[in-house]
Amino acid sequence: MSASIPLMDLPSCEVHRLGEIADLVSSAGRSRVGKEKLALALKKEGYIPKLLQLFQVCENLKDTEGLHLLFDIVRGILYLDEDVLFEVMFSDECILNVAGCLEYDPSLAQPESLREFLMKTAKLQEVIPTRDPEIRHKIRQTFRAQYIHAIISQNSSDLEEGFLSTLTAFIRRSEEEILRVLQKDEIFFSEIFAKLNDEATADEQLRELVKFFREFFAFSYALPTNRGEFLSTLAKFEILPTLERLMGMNDLQVRSVAADILSYVGYFNPFTVHDFVLQEAHQSDNNNQLLIVIIEQLINNSDPALGGDNQLKKILLILIDPENMRERVSNLEIFEFLDFFYDRCIHVLTAPLLADTSEKSYDKDDYQTAEILALVLEVLSFCVRQHRYHMKKYVTSKDLLRRILVLLKSKHKFLALSALRFMRRMIDLKDDLYNRYIILGNLFEPVVNALLDNGTRYNLLNSALLELFEFIRVEDIQSLIEHIVENFSDKLDSIQYVRTFQGLKAKYEQEKNCQSQTLNSVPSMLPGKTFVRDETVSEADEGPRGSKVEEEAAPTSPQSSNVSNATSTPLTTVMSPVKKCIFEIFNFTDEDEEEEARPRKRTRLDS
Repeated sequence: MSASIPLMDLPSCEVHRLGEIADLVSSAGRSRVGKEKLALALKKEGYIPKLLQLFQVCENLKDTEGLHLLFDIVRGILYLDEDVLFEVMFSDECILNVAGCLEYDPSLAQPESLREFLMKTAKLQEVIPTRDPEIRHKIRQTFRAQYIHAIISQNSSDLEEGFLSTLTAFIRRSEEEILRVLQKDEIFFSEIFAKLNDEATADEQLRELVKFFREFFAFSYALPTNRGEFLSTLAKFEILPTLERLMGMNDLQVRSVAADILSYVGYFNPFTVHDFVLQEAHQSDNNNQLLIVIIEQLINNSDPALGGDNQLKKILLILIDPENMRERVSNLEIFEFLDFFYDRCIHVLTAPLLADTSEKSYDKDDYQTAEILALVLEVLSFCVRQHRYHMKKYVTSKDLLRRILVLLKSKHKFLALSALRFMRRMIDLKDDLYNRYIILGNLFEPVVNALLDNGTRYNLLNSALLELFEFIRVEDIQSLIEHIVENFSDKLDSIQYVRTFQGLKAKYEQEKNCQSQTLNSVPSMLPGKTFVRDETVSEADEGPRGSKVEEEAAPTSPQSSNVSNATSTPLTTVMSPVKKCIFEIFNFTDEDEEEEARPRKRTRLDS
């Protein structure tokens, strides 16, 4: 502020002059010069502490009018948005009275409890293991500034652009100062990690430590120049094993906050998490791998509506995406990781699906279960696209699509749509093996039934079902067109409000005519020569047509014990079990199927 600005005359701090003071603050806040003059006067004359003493007087006397005027005055002073006042307003001497004045908003029927929250938080902040008194003071001051900023910004939509920009900058500078000091303090990190990993740490203290650590992460990752140094420091103290332990605890708050922290690491530094997961993949005796912990939390969430499951889903998708790994590890290592995921982890993910469905029925159709199954299907749909080689093996060996299509009967339409979306993702690949699997299993029957059961209702499910058939028609997927027309034409002929099914029949008849013309134009075969198509799936032809990583790695992956032991896999092997008639045709064996499909016992989180 310019030294040439004269000081403003301020009324004396007396209860009967509060109305005059409120008018002065309101008028001064209308111009830039007025704000600067008032802020300078408030600072130089030590006016704010004297003014806040009147709050105690008015509250003791239950002077409602005076308390309402003090609310306007204190809020108006904060609205001045002058840096010179923040140190005073957020000081130990003034902060509780500032919060007390803001409790008496005239628009509220009852005062808020802002001081109680500040005092409780101040006590809990004693858990922060830093001995530097200046940093402890700065942490408290920054929290207070954030809290007051949130309160006075609630009804600021009608104010000018850049409202409280100086306060925002003040908070950001304080955060940066705290980070610069703490990021270099290894004693601080050693003490905080010791408490996080100590089973004797009290529950409340542990919750507050984890919350503080989450805020610390948020501050640090907001400063791109500090991320690398910050993560290097955390790596020394084994941040990922610590998060793995915290995410496996029974305390819902601790688990949720630990998942938030992991999401920061996974989003900005996925390579670090991938390296850790790959190391765990080689530890056959470790049954608490980070991936399994994440999946177990995802499928055991007691309240999906809180949104924590979406956070976990995002973390999981980042970690299992081969494209996120390829810059740091070889294709062979990625393929081995996917072997690990499909051998040790995916069965945990599909456990609730296999537990709640059979080939013909869906047993538990409550909302919470539907939410969890929809999340599981979203992850599985991602796997269909990104893990085509491995997922093809898994889907056909478990006859997974049949169990998923049972969910079309769910009363929760979002779950039925998720099931249909999974099938749509498979068909979108135009993969011959998937198409043959669908045809031999007669898996369009539940889809056709769902369309007919929906009747003439025009809703999302109806649109999604019609789009599936229209996609097959437009893309001219002949094997599916033939199957649909030959098996369901009688049922689908009744649907006249779209031209899709007439179009499918036209495509079918056109193809038959072309085949007939071709046969008539081909000379007779030589005697004794019979051409028979071998029903096998060559890995070179059918296998690695998924993500580019799998395409490059699959053919040269001798270590992949579960996936690539043979150069040619009979269709009957990867399609077990589909239907009894298919077992008889292809001599299927499924003696281990029931045991593999049984949900894995989980006791650590069930409690």
